[in-house]
Amino acid sequence: MPWVEKERSALVATLRQADADAPTLCEGWDVRRLLAHLVQREQQFIANVTDGLSRPKPGEEKNLSRLADEARSPEGFQALIDRFSAGPPPWSPMSWAGESINLVEYVIHHEDIRRGGSDPAEPRALPQAETDSIFSRLPLFARVAFARSPVGVQLARPGKPAKVVKNGPTPVQITGEAIELALYVSGRRSAAQVDITGPPEAVAAFEQWVATS
Repeated sequence: MPWVEKERSALVATLRQADADAPTLCEGWDVRRLLAHLVQREQQFIANVTDGLSRPKPGEEKNLSRLADEARSPEGFQALIDRFSAGPPPWSPMSWAGESINLVEYVIHHEDIRRGGSDPAEPRALPQAETDSIFSRLPLFARVAFARSPVGVQLARPGKPAKVVKNGPTPVQITGEAIELALYVSGRRSAAQVDITGPPEAVAAFEQWVATS
């Protein structure tokens, strides 16, 4: 079974046990709304694009709110989980994305649920092959995330070679396990267990840029 399908199954299992009203790492989104986002992303492409173009505040997305409202009851919440568990239909662009995009998406949103709230769960221990697959896809996302960084940026896992994701003078290196790097790259920086090293002036410039970007 591809890693993306294993991660979907693990995410579904977590959703089955989650409190639909619990907070997540996504600002303005509880578990119910995050689940609605996953379903909308894969099964309601036009509604997803429309919400994105309107650029609403988190928690005020028109189409997403409608879908989340259908899951207000325990039965409705479980039915929405069933829809996500079934996967994207063949016509959905997300059915073509496969491991290249969906694996990182699922991993990040899984941790959004696990680490949200006042009592975050401990990091998961994943198979080495899965973490390799996650890490191999992070440079693409990181190049976008750090495109305007004032210094060079490298990603690295402990004891492994670094990947350059932004060329520049006096680069900083962000080191952590693959999931932690995925959280950091995607903006969940307070929850990501990473170390940022490099020349002090470069680290300071990078962290200041991160804090204000």
